[in-house]
Amino acid sequence: MAKRANGEGSVFKRGNRWVAQVGSGKNRETKYFETQKDANAWRHTIIEQRRQGLVFAGSKVSLSKFLDEWLVVAKTSVRPNTYQQYSQVVHQHINPVLGYIVLKDLRPDHVQSLYTNKLANGVSPNTTRMIHAVIHRALNHALKLGLVYRNVADSVTRPKVVRKEMKTLNDFQVRQLIQVAESEQMRLLLWVAVVTGLRQGELLGLKWSDLDWTSRRIQVQRQVQRRKGVGLVFCEPKSASGRRVIVLGKSTIEKLREYKNNQAKESILLGEKWHENGLIFPSPIGTPLDPSNVLKTYKDCLNRAGLPNLRFHDLRHTAATLMLQQGVNPKIVSERLGHSDISLTLNTYSHVLPPMQEEAAEKMDDLLTLIEVSDEFNTIMETGKSN
Repeated sequence: MAKRANGEGSVFKRGNRWVAQVGSGKNRETKYFETQKDANAWRHTIIEQRRQGLVFAGSKVSLSKFLDEWLVVAKTSVRPNTYQQYSQVVHQHINPVLGYIVLKDLRPDHVQSLYTNKLANGVSPNTTRMIHAVIHRALNHALKLGLVYRNVADSVTRPKVVRKEMKTLNDFQVRQLIQVAESEQMRLLLWVAVVTGLRQGELLGLKWSDLDWTSRRIQVQRQVQRRKGVGLVFCEPKSASGRRVIVLGKSTIEKLREYKNNQAKESILLGEKWHENGLIFPSPIGTPLDPSNVLKTYKDCLNRAGLPNLRFHDLRHTAATLMLQQGVNPKIVSERLGHSDISLTLNTYSHVLPPMQEEAAEKMDDLLTLIEVSDEFNTIMETGKSN
């Protein structure tokens, strides 16, 4: 056998198996194979990885250890609730199945098999897509650190998104819902939810200081979320586009003005029991309103109004649908909803657009019909001149 140059490693037979080695001393990597061909293939791969800057640490660390270390880094760059979601996915879905695999030995078929098994065991496609998102993001971090030479998650097929049928209320049902609400606060909260399309957390995070009474503009600057081990907290909107300004109608402003006066009277009666946070929709003592209590009251309103059992988030879908049905420009709808791109709005609410397309089709027909009549008129005139 010809002697290889330093750094090219070696392949030799030991007993019934072939041994491949690359490096020396503490940097040596060794692996056993059934055939000489497989051993040489592995040797060439490791040599190429090292040439591309793959650090030796990546040859030893397990996926579970790497993901735990990655979570520490991710915690500094994502929202607390997002971090909790990442952590749950890692410890509940990824590490128990793939955690034993050495990071650099992770293959696309390992990842694909994970998705297949999760779906077969009843894990939803959306959760499985979240598993994919976490693996992909973590492996991109490993790629930047030189621990792997490629992101194997790029080579797998992601589970398809299963879009649930969107449920919304029509304008008559919305009025029914608001009318059955027993408190002034709940009636106004439902009203504002539908006229603005705000998320529940955004509604509960609104403060009077966010409202400009003269211009009728309200700024969405925060939301209320329940954080594990902490309770209700104020945090940033869901995305950068979530921080937005929404114009309110005159009727909404009048309702808010009357409600604010009543709220001020109640706070005075409570005295020291009132905790002033400047919230538009606070709890009975001025603290942030618990989303679970809002949901419970909302469900009760649906029941008493004889309406379908919709999620609170479906009021946001209702708002978008009603706006589009009223002919509001999709770009404006997108801005009010806080979508990052108008394409998201159009893709989400495409079911509302067919009637608008029919109207456009009729208008174009009418336009071209006028052209045809004009052409016919010109023909008659030219014929008359020639006679």
